[in-house]
Amino acid sequence: MSSAHSKTIRWGIIGCGDVTEVKSGPAFQKVEGSALVAVMRRDGDKARDYAQRHGVAKWYDDGQALVDDPDVDAVYVATPPSSHKHYALMAIAAGKPVYVEKPFAVDAAECEAIVAAGRAANVPVFVAYYRRMLPRFHKVRELLFDERAIGTPRSVHHVHTAPHNPRYSDPQSSHWHVRPEISGGGLFVDIGCHTLNILDWLFGPITRASGHASNQRGSYPAEDSVAMAFAFGNGMVGTGLWNFDALQRHDLTEVTGDAGRLSFATFGDGPIRLENAAGVREFHIENPRTIQQPLIETLVAELHGQPAACLDLAASGVRTTWVMDQVLRDYRRATGQQIGL
Repeated sequence: MSSAHSKTIRWGIIGCGDVTEVKSGPAFQKVEGSALVAVMRRDGDKARDYAQRHGVAKWYDDGQALVDDPDVDAVYVATPPSSHKHYALMAIAAGKPVYVEKPFAVDAAECEAIVAAGRAANVPVFVAYYRRMLPRFHKVRELLFDERAIGTPRSVHHVHTAPHNPRYSDPQSSHWHVRPEISGGGLFVDIGCHTLNILDWLFGPITRASGHASNQRGSYPAEDSVAMAFAFGNGMVGTGLWNFDALQRHDLTEVTGDAGRLSFATFGDGPIRLENAAGVREFHIENPRTIQQPLIETLVAELHGQPAACLDLAASGVRTTWVMDQVLRDYRRATGQQIGL
């Protein structure tokens, strides 16, 4: 791979939508040894607008044209999940490392196909589970394992509730986040994957998972409520609850150990709360504005020859989607969704 020996990794983005405006796109320009040289969107006017606003030299309305650009060393796929596999395999076929937005793909089989293609071609594959590189979650890991502040972790419980967003009731918008054929599921898939991936990073793979999903409000085809139970390979057990038609927003993960309890949110930068025999302590750690930048720094480092900088992202991405497949299997069958069956 020529980029491994070049001074700068030159990136192209396929799908320069909202997620790339602040969360990710600017990081490719800010990180040392990295540059954003091309963007693509099927709507060429929007691609040109993005390029002009962000100071990107080239824009395309065709993904293959961007992948084939000799000035592009690596590709960031930021389209909806239903096209992740298509564009990831396109980049891999061209021998170019690929960074895929989360969730990795619409089901675990597609994720595995991407990983297998990358392995066969010796092309790096990364997934945008960027929260594991945020300072707040490194503090959580430090408290759990370096300080053993709650002793041995025994169980974990997560709750996420949010009010119904009116934009998902508009039949004219048909927003892709709640269209299973495009997203793989509903908001549980879109944001619940972050929590499940963080738990994988903290405690190891979830080896067993089951759950119940329902659509209580009936505003869109995907599930709006999910309850799940799961177990890790190390014997820890856990539960999770997501509801997207609630009065208030609530985001809380509680880890119970044999000597204390640690609580934190997946989203935002609210306090990390530690309770043990020494009392109660809170830790306040802000997230960076370009929230993917810490992770993008590590994958650029890996592409510059620093091995294992990216923390097994692709394998954990497969596992996270596999867990969601287990939880949603019965709901998908009952509603006739041809995903992850």
